[in-house]
This record gives sequence, structure tokens and C-alpha cells, in this order.
Amino acid sequence: MTQQSVEPGTTAADDAGEGPRIAAGRSWLDRYFHISLRGSSVAREVRGGVTTFMAMAYILLLNPLILSGKDVAGDTLGRQALITATAFAAAFATLLMGFVGKVPLALAAGLSVSGVLSSQVAPQLTWPQAMGMCVLYGVVIMLLVITGLREMIMNAIPLALKHAITMGIGLFIALIGLVKAGFVHQGKGTPVTLGPNGELSGWPVLLFAVTLLAVFMLQARGTPGAILIGIVGGTVLAVILNALDVIAPDQWASGAPELHGSAVSMPDFSLFGDVEFGGWGQVGAMAVGMIVFTLVLAGFFDAMATIIGVGTEAGLADDKGRMPGLSKALFIDGAGGAIGGVSGASGQTVFVESATGVGEGARTGLSSVVTGLFFAACLFFTPLTAIVPGEVAAAALVVIGAMMMTNARHVDWADRSTAIPVFLTVVIMPFTYSITAGVAAGVISYVAIKIAEGRAREIGAFMWGLTAVFFVFFALSPIESWLGVN
Repeated sequence: MTQQSVEPGTTAADDAGEGPRIAAGRSWLDRYFHISLRGSSVAREVRGGVTTFMAMAYILLLNPLILSGKDVAGDTLGRQALITATAFAAAFATLLMGFVGKVPLALAAGLSVSGVLSSQVAPQLTWPQAMGMCVLYGVVIMLLVITGLREMIMNAIPLALKHAITMGIGLFIALIGLVKAGFVHQGKGTPVTLGPNGELSGWPVLLFAVTLLAVFMLQARGTPGAILIGIVGGTVLAVILNALDVIAPDQWASGAPELHGSAVSMPDFSLFGDVEFGGWGQVGAMAVGMIVFTLVLAGFFDAMATIIGVGTEAGLADDKGRMPGLSKALFIDGAGGAIGGVSGASGQTVFVESATGVGEGARTGLSSVVTGLFFAACLFFTPLTAIVPGEVAAAALVVIGAMMMTNARHVDWADRSTAIPVFLTVVIMPFTYSITAGVAAGVISYVAIKIAEGRAREIGAFMWGLTAVFFVFFALSPIESWLGVN
């Protein structure tokens, strides 16, 4: 008897007993996405796609909030254009994942990547140049996938440091949210303080706190779509307070929550294609290399774990983490960097919220197609989305940061050789407002402690190389001074 290959998510008995009958009546949609073979149905895929969209729709508000700062030339990106760019990039990348990868994974602007662009890249380069960096980092990741180096690098970095990077980025994102909401300010005589004068000031920041607590309460109750529900509720309350003239228009950081004109409008694609490659001489080759490296780090580590994790939950991965379309999914995730850069929305990456759709029964790329179509529909509702106050959207950043901190449970805090590098990675990221600095401190301290313990042989070649690069990163100014470089 000839053995038949069985796709993960099905059993040999199911495939042998039901295959001929299913094949005879399967639609082209079923055949293309392998819906029946994966034990799903069109209804489940549609429900899963809608659920995933609802779980990650907050990105349409948060990404423009993070990218709202000025670049080195003092220019800013328009909010309406940013919402359009965010929706378009998410729609394009997610549809690509659905039709080509054929797995239930949705992509959107990675908050960690956007945080790097806003805090580390824009202060040194113009926004078009920053988006050019996004394209470059996407190309780098695609090359790493093609050559197989992506998996090798993932395996070379200690697991504890991977968790530390995720936690550090979580604290970094949470700090951005607290600052954007006006909850944290630069103090007088202190680096930071509560509010502008040691106390909260104004209704908008109180609304932020109420929204934040509401989302946490919903999450504690296990409410699906807690972040989106909290944002919608906070926005409704903001609109009511604004209509009653309780809050003065100039108190809102991003403008009063009002609808100007129609709720429907044509998309603003003014950021699309506004990308520059070159003109980086003012920052130097070393700085450019570190920027690209930081963006790769920000968009690199979570993606593979998320893809495998969601694939396993969907029953698509085997016990070794292999799943159909894995290489395609990783490549598309890398391409998301370039897609986001060209669109003006920052790099796109796989969202862990895809697991919510899987929980509703999604097993194929059809659910991703549904999610992508919903993001595409949002292109025509940017005025409605723009009503959400920045203070309300900022609450979601803190929530996401808290969710990323749950990786702390995987760290052996009793092992100082692990705990110290993890601690330095996590705290230095938000304290220096630099993801690169946090990763650098973690890597160098990890290698130094291994040497001190007489376990240098456990340090792989890749970690030695990273240590050398990061040592130069920290010592660059003294080195330049020693060499007489201005």
C-alpha cells in the first residue's frame, strides 16, 4: 500500500477515509487553501479572520501615535496619511501571507520597529531616509531567510536574552505610552516625574488612566478584544466630555476628538513611495550600520517564535516546529519591512493576536485574507479613526508593554549568569531610550560573565562577533578621539 503524505492538522485516517469524497465536492476556494484537509470550514475561517482583525485593529491608532514625532529636519508625518499607510501596509502584507503563505497569520506595523524609528532614527535622519532604512532591514531579513542564516542566528542567541529583548522592548513601549499620555514628564531637578509638576494635570491624562484600568480589568476577565473595547469606550467618553465642554480643545495632545466632515473619505497616499536611499553622510557609516542592525533586532526575534507558536496552536506544526509554508511565512514577514517602508508605515511583522483567530477555528490563509480585506476597508474610514485621542490610544501601548513583560516567567532569576544580562537588557532599553543599548549591554555582560565562570567555550562564534560590534558601539567616542577623528 502506498503511503500518502499527510498535512499537519489532519490524520492519516481522516485523509484516507475522507479524501476521495472531499476532493470530489471541494470548491476552488477549499482546494486552494486546503480548508477541508485542515479540518476547517469557510465559516470558521471568516469568523477567525474577523476576530483577528478586531484583536489587532488598535494598530491603526497606535502606529500613527508613535510616529508622530519630528525628524532631524523638524518635519512630521500627517496623522491621516499615517493611518492610511498603516492600514494599507497591514492589508497588503496580510493578504500576501494569506494567498502565498496560506497560513492564519496577520501582519501589521511592529510597535518595536516604529519605536526605533521614532526615538532613534528620526532624530538623526529625515522621515523618507528612515523609511529607506526600513526597506533595507526588510531586505536583510529576506536574505537571512533565503540563506538559512535566520534560523542559525536565532539558535545562536541564548534563550534568556531573547526573552530579555522582548521584555525590554515591552518596557520601552510602555514608557512611550506613559510619556505620550502626559503621565510621565521630564522633572525639574529629576530625570522624570509624575505629570508636569509631580502630579497629574488635566482631564486627558485622567482619561488615559481610566482607559488603561478598563483594559486591564477586561483582560483580567478574559474578555476577547479587550484592547479594542477599551479604546472604543475611552473614545466615546472623550467625545462626550468634549461635547459638554468639560475639556478645553487645547488640552488634547492630538487635537479634540471631533469628526471633521464625513466619516468616509478617500485614502491619503501622500507617504507612499516617499523613500530615500543615501544622504546618510551626516551620521556616518557606523551609525547607519547600527540603525539597520537595531531595526533587524526589533523585527527579528518575535516573528519566528510567533509563527511557530500560532502554527502549533492551529495544529499545523509538528513536534519539531515544522509547518507547511514556514519558509514562505518567514520570507513574507521579512518582506513586511520593505512593504512598510515603501508605504510609509514602518516595518510590518506577524502579530501574536493572530492566535485569537486560531482560537475561533482559523486554520488556513483564508482567515488572513479576511483580516487583510478588513484592513483594506479601513482605508476609507480614516476620518473616523482619527477621532481617537492620543491619550486614549497611549493606554494600549502600556497594555502591550505589560503583555510583553510576561516573558519574565521564563527566566531563571536564581542563576546570576542569566539574571544579570537579562536585567541589564531590560532596564537599559527604557532608561536610555535605546533598544540597541539594551541589547548591547545584555550581550557584553553575558559574554563577560561566561568568561569569569571559566565557561568561555560555551560562547558561540556569533556571540563573540556581536560582543566585538557592541564594544565598538559603546567605545566609539573614545576610539574616535584616540584616532583624532572629529
